[in-house]
Amino acid sequence: MGLNFYKYHGNGNDFVMIDNAENRLSMSADRIAAICHRRFGVGADGLILINSCDSADFGMVYYNSDGNEGSMCGNGGRCAAAFAFANGIAERKMEFLAYDGLHKAIITKGSVSDDVFDVSLQMADVRDVEVNKHYLYLNTGSPHYVEFVDHLAEFDVVGMGRKTRYSEKFHPAGTNVNFAELRDSGVFVRTYERGVEDETLSCGTGVTATAIAAFLKTGIKNIDVHTTGGDFRVDIEKKGEVFTDIVLHAPVKIVFKGTLI
Repeated sequence: MGLNFYKYHGNGNDFVMIDNAENRLSMSADRIAAICHRRFGVGADGLILINSCDSADFGMVYYNSDGNEGSMCGNGGRCAAAFAFANGIAERKMEFLAYDGLHKAIITKGSVSDDVFDVSLQMADVRDVEVNKHYLYLNTGSPHYVEFVDHLAEFDVVGMGRKTRYSEKFHPAGTNVNFAELRDSGVFVRTYERGVEDETLSCGTGVTATAIAAFLKTGIKNIDVHTTGGDFRVDIEKKGEVFTDIVLHAPVKIVFKGTLI
């Protein structure tokens, strides 16, 4: 018997979505990697299981495209919220449990019959931002290195991102790596994602990390963040040394549905 799935994307960050309401599904890392393979599988940056949960509307388990369980994924969380709403698992306002704890999300635009939704996701509070001369390091549910550069469009994101991701400083777990550039319309960012081991079109936790870095530079707490895959708005408050009430706003699209055989 086949396994039904959906393909969703949040600003080009794409995921295989599976309803695991009975919490019975178990897949090996090799199986997940095969599903995410862009030549021999469905093709995705990751796979997300939507599990039942006693303490929230649902639980989200995220796997990177290498098949290993990942930490929090911001775009994945927004896709999970849209999936839960579209499939009657949750109402328009919802709570779900992820790797880094409980998250609230709201479907601000779109009905259950639509294939595009605007989703606002509350991110976890951020503490202990490490500010260095040339970069910032912080955890927005996943670890992120943020460096501001000139001429971002021509920058070697994959080469420099891989070098930083595997550097001794971040050994052995590694880090996600973001290169950003401030412009009049907001901040532009390109991200090398750990676990995907490549540049992705956008990264929600990376966008959040970059927005915080831009806030520290500019003082702007409602900032537009632009990625290759699309545009985000990030709202931020700062109370003492804690960044709180962080909300990530952007669209989610259903791409297609199918059956794994």
